[in-house]
Amino acid sequence: MKKFLLVFIFIFLNIFSFNCTASNESINVYSWGEFISNGADKSVNVNTKFTEETGIKVNYKTFQNNEELFAKISGGGADYDVIIPSDYMISRLIEKNMLAKINFENIPNYKFILPQFKNLNFDPKNEYSVPYMWGVIGIFYNKNEVKEKINWDILWNEKYKNKILMFDNARDSFAISLLRMGESINTTDKNIWRKAADELIIQKPLVQAYVMDQIFDKMDNAEAVLAPYYAGDAAAMIKSNPNIGFVIPEEGTNRFIDSMCIPKNSKNKELAEKYINFMCRTDIALANVKKTGYSTPHSDAYNLLDDEIKSSPIFYPDKNIIEKSQIFINLPEDINKYIDELWVEVKSGGTSENSWFLFVFLVCFGIIYLSIFLYKKKKIKKN
Repeated sequence: MKKFLLVFIFIFLNIFSFNCTASNESINVYSWGEFISNGADKSVNVNTKFTEETGIKVNYKTFQNNEELFAKISGGGADYDVIIPSDYMISRLIEKNMLAKINFENIPNYKFILPQFKNLNFDPKNEYSVPYMWGVIGIFYNKNEVKEKINWDILWNEKYKNKILMFDNARDSFAISLLRMGESINTTDKNIWRKAADELIIQKPLVQAYVMDQIFDKMDNAEAVLAPYYAGDAAAMIKSNPNIGFVIPEEGTNRFIDSMCIPKNSKNKELAEKYINFMCRTDIALANVKKTGYSTPHSDAYNLLDDEIKSSPIFYPDKNIIEKSQIFINLPEDINKYIDELWVEVKSGGTSENSWFLFVFLVCFGIIYLSIFLYKKKKIKKN
């Protein structure tokens, strides 16, 4: 009896010890805002469910754009286990040796990812990323105020001065200017980037604000009437305010693919892979799609969607839109640097030209002031 009791106590202590260890484990996830089913509106709280099933706590933080993510990761101070960058940024992180290769044996649910989302140019060998969501860029508009045909040109229409919003990140804003010009959003011609910047500088006096998620409140409250943004947010915005419409311009658009990756400095790689596999589970992928409104690369989650959503030209655009869409690729470092310089100029309203004008003005003013000073000094001497 004593022997049986000792064995029972030993087993109990081992189970207790295992549970304590599991409950102390945690991972840090860094993703976009409004990009996961979080329990609001009776949705599944995905991170809470993951913790309940595995005992692993999820510390979930958000960023506003890929450049913010890159700055945080490259700065060395961040300690993340799972990140969700977009296509071109994944390629850049791979090039900088900042991502870990994923052990796909730990991600059996990868089998649900549709073939057209594999072997893409940002990760051609499928070593570093697992597709999470995809979508396109379009224009949100206020139906009460905007009546004419909507294309990229409308964002330069003086009729809507101070009622236009623009992306608060360089790549998306420049893409709109390039698409409007009929150019590739991945051009490496600096002259074309210069022209795109000049067009954005011309547009700037019409822009109320450069925003990201702030678009929700501004459009919902009719503070703005035109705003380019991601199609995945259309469902939530239109549900919140039926006066808001969404159009994908016929000239073409950007098609993006956001994927789950593991930073090379992750201290919890296997736990990160467990989380990614969980996110690829059919019920979880479906919950995330339904809550966020973005398009899914997950075969079974897509099949379980309502026909109304699957046939929606917003969430699953027709072949014509897809063929005209362009996916960002990582650009050479000198082009990235040039874009950053141009973006500073755009945001400041064309400082380089203004600075040149100011320089000429100050030189002329200095010459006039010096002439007056010398004239007065000479006059005093005569007296």
